[in-house]
Amino acid sequence: MLHGRRRTALFHKVLFRWLHVRNKTTITQPHTSPTKLDTFLLVASIVKSLSEPGGTRNLNNVESSLISLSDSLVLEILKRNSLDVSKKIDFFKWCSLRHSYKHSAGTYSQMLKTLCINPVIHKDYIFHLLSSMNLEGVVLDSSTFKFLLDSFIKSGNFDSALEILDHVENILDKLNPDVYNSVLIALVHSNHLNMALFTWFKLLDSVTREDVGSIDLAACSELLVALRKAGMRSEFRNVFNKCREKINNFPVDVWGYNVCIHAFGNWGELETSLNLFKEMKEKGDPLAPDLCTYNSLIQSLCFNGKVNDALIVWEELKSSGHEPDEFTYRIIIQGCCKCYRINDATKIFSEMQHNGFRPDTIVYNSVLDGFLKSRKLTEACQLFEKMVDDGVRASSCTYNILIDGLFKNRRAQAAYALFGDLKKKGRFVDGITYSIVIFHICKEGMIEEALELVEEMESRGFVVDLVTITHLLVAINTESRTDLTDRLLRHIKNGNLMPSVLEWKDNMEALLKDPKNQKKDFTPMFQKGDFREIMSLITSRESCSSSKEAIDPWSSSPYMDHLADEAKLQRQLLVSSRGKRVQEKGVDSFDINMVNTYLSLYLTKGKLSLACKLFDIFNDLGVDPVNYTYNSLMSSLVKKGYLNEAYGVLSEMGEKVRSADVATYNVIFQALGKMGRADLAGAVLRKLTEGGFLDMVMYNTLISVLGKGGRFDEVDRVLEQMKKSGINPDVVTYNTLIEVNSKAGRLKEAQRFLKMMVDAGCAPNHVTDTTLEFLEKEIKKAKQKRK
Repeated sequence: MLHGRRRTALFHKVLFRWLHVRNKTTITQPHTSPTKLDTFLLVASIVKSLSEPGGTRNLNNVESSLISLSDSLVLEILKRNSLDVSKKIDFFKWCSLRHSYKHSAGTYSQMLKTLCINPVIHKDYIFHLLSSMNLEGVVLDSSTFKFLLDSFIKSGNFDSALEILDHVENILDKLNPDVYNSVLIALVHSNHLNMALFTWFKLLDSVTREDVGSIDLAACSELLVALRKAGMRSEFRNVFNKCREKINNFPVDVWGYNVCIHAFGNWGELETSLNLFKEMKEKGDPLAPDLCTYNSLIQSLCFNGKVNDALIVWEELKSSGHEPDEFTYRIIIQGCCKCYRINDATKIFSEMQHNGFRPDTIVYNSVLDGFLKSRKLTEACQLFEKMVDDGVRASSCTYNILIDGLFKNRRAQAAYALFGDLKKKGRFVDGITYSIVIFHICKEGMIEEALELVEEMESRGFVVDLVTITHLLVAINTESRTDLTDRLLRHIKNGNLMPSVLEWKDNMEALLKDPKNQKKDFTPMFQKGDFREIMSLITSRESCSSSKEAIDPWSSSPYMDHLADEAKLQRQLLVSSRGKRVQEKGVDSFDINMVNTYLSLYLTKGKLSLACKLFDIFNDLGVDPVNYTYNSLMSSLVKKGYLNEAYGVLSEMGEKVRSADVATYNVIFQALGKMGRADLAGAVLRKLTEGGFLDMVMYNTLISVLGKGGRFDEVDRVLEQMKKSGINPDVVTYNTLIEVNSKAGRLKEAQRFLKMMVDAGCAPNHVTDTTLEFLEKEIKKAKQKRK
């Protein structure tokens, strides 16, 4: 009996000879080609030979003339699913060594698709095949190239995909834009935005103006959405500008316009958003603004402190043919609450429920936060009960708002009790909750208790972030308890955050002792000025009476058209944005955040010269100050009476920072009060009320400034405006009203405000006691005079 291997080899040899003879006998018949059976048998024989031990060596045992290689034959073998990929690779190489055969684009394409089953394993051979194609002058078709790229992207090997893209671009003069579109969408979905940007710019550079229509603009819109979510503002602007140059009438659809309007509005570029809205109106259907467009513009107006305009557009929206949805209600409620328009927020909240929309957790959180900041503790508690009754699930953010609000409303015991109850239940407590409690007990000087909370926070696995560390360091320095720094260092074990903070502190103190720029030590850092020129720094909106005459009465959104026409005049005074917690960046956050931290330390200690040196050092290092930096310096300078220097800080701030915030204007009012310029304070107030953007501190400061200036009619108007906006006067408000009226000899008015305070159930503090003692003395003096 013959051995199995010899028998198989003999069988294949006989089979190959039979096929060879058959082909020779039929060659005389010009119109006859090998039958399907012949091809099938030959393919089956070769596949069987490759599958057996020896692989391509089995084919070498057969005379080469017996196997007539052709593209169709090679393709049939490469397509066989039963043949292992490694055997296909060996067969492909074996064919490459045949002098009578040369691989075509089809066989290369099939081999590459076979390797793409697992592109990471066969990466090196894929690149080898691409190089071989280049040497042999074989051109890869776009569909195979796209298939190749998609395989690498799906496997997560983005670097190799881009390497292949570069490799083929060096070979081909022009690629099908669809290839780039596929790569771009995959990169965006996998959050590889830098690679996506690289691919998008390559796509734009690869097409002419005539071929722009082949670009998938949906991919561009997805890229813009991802850049906006990632906060990559400059990259977003570059893509937008490049597309405006290359693509006619970009954006070309409503979605693209809405993406751009939303992004620019959130970044404070309201003028660009309004201009894009104007373009949409001018182009008309099918690019007319839709509900999403109005939602984006309302949100932008609220973000930029233009709540009055947002409310007008809100009313206009309801009569423009569009019906508000749950997102519209959420946006306008959040805007009103952030800008202290709690009465408007409450009204819209009720309208939302009346129209059948169920407020979600975010809406409840916004209104709850607004009530607590407006000193409406009773309403806040009732709203929370309603939230529970309606089955709306409270989140960690909800309880954080409650705890912070209770502390700020002088209900520290209730706040701490709620915090303890949540800890026992093991729910709704996160690192921010601990940070809030630590901040408030640090303000009371309870540093030991704060350190215990930090230890507990670490033991529960929460990250002690830079905000929490800042609270503790400020409290330690304020109380002169530097001995507690080592204890703090022992508590915080997570990463290198605390050691890096202390190292940063040491380096900064060394710079302060030996500054590089000695000449600035004895020269004024800021230009001096006069606060009487304050109105020149406040840009008001010019009169729009002429443009109002041009409003189209037939327009569905006349006020929105008016805002778009006057976009260049829309100068913002205030923004409602809030600072983000420094948590995720770790040691990379030690830039302006740490500058602000140590500015606070020195300013609370009254070390103005050191604070100014620190500011100077980091200006030289290229660290850009933010609103908080300037506000801290100005506040301390004003408190010390350095008004001219404070004006210099304000002037520099106007040149470097996009817009002021509420704290800036609080400082301005304090400075005008120290100067006795209540008239200027009233003028600034009139400018600010155009946006309806005043918080509790600003109202209290204004009442103090105007009262000390004897402008009691304006005091009454400010108090009335405060109540109309939905903010309840707090203990500071009543103390100020009683004090300024007492000192002005308006004893009946002072007593009236005292009665209002008692009726409102406002708990007095130590300042109230001092104020009432002064009022009592004044009353006695008045009685003696009457006698």
